[in-house]
Amino acid sequence: MVLGICPQHSKRFLRALTKEKLLEAKHSGPRLCIDLSMTHHMSKKELSRLAGQIRRLYGSNKKADRPFWICLTGFTIDSPLYEECVRMNDGFSSYLLDIKEEDCFSLFPLETLVYLTPDSEYALEDVDLNKVYILGGLVDESIQKKVTFQKAWEYSVKTARLPIQEHMVRNQNGKNYHSEILAINQVFDILSTYLETRNWPEALKKGVTSGKGYVLRNSVE
Repeated sequence: MVLGICPQHSKRFLRALTKEKLLEAKHSGPRLCIDLSMTHHMSKKELSRLAGQIRRLYGSNKKADRPFWICLTGFTIDSPLYEECVRMNDGFSSYLLDIKEEDCFSLFPLETLVYLTPDSEYALEDVDLNKVYILGGLVDESIQKKVTFQKAWEYSVKTARLPIQEHMVRNQNGKNYHSEILAINQVFDILSTYLETRNWPEALKKGVTSGKGYVLRNSVE
């Protein structure tokens, strides 16, 4: 008989290890804030899409070797989005993350914040464990144009965009469609992969799908 860990113990062990890694991130970084203060105008369909993105983001984070500590801000447990998260995400109430009613700008020192928005003129160069990165919880980007950039500007918070323009080029496609606007779980996958590999092209390949109309520079040269 081969000696080994029985499946129940190994599952329990992996859960404990995941919890330990997540709590370590809470204290020493990296930290990621999802700004959910702009969801009150969303339709039920948009809230469902956002709840699904939160589920995928959390699932990816749990599997990461170096997870982020996630903080959902501007989020109340009596909101339609919370109801949708509970409905769509099994075990949502026991997720290992922070849920805060306050806005991200009042929870952290402003100088530690970096709001990730495609409207920023600054490309993100690195992931700093001492910074708190903010993603805007939006799905209806066409109506909400520049809203996250505007919000960061009002609080004099630094902004950055993913370095898509630096490492990718527009690909010819039938619709002539090119977009740097990504779902929060896609942005997260890029940040998480970069933290693991320290390689932007590899990280961008993970989150910028072909439907966005961009390909890595070296793939067209």
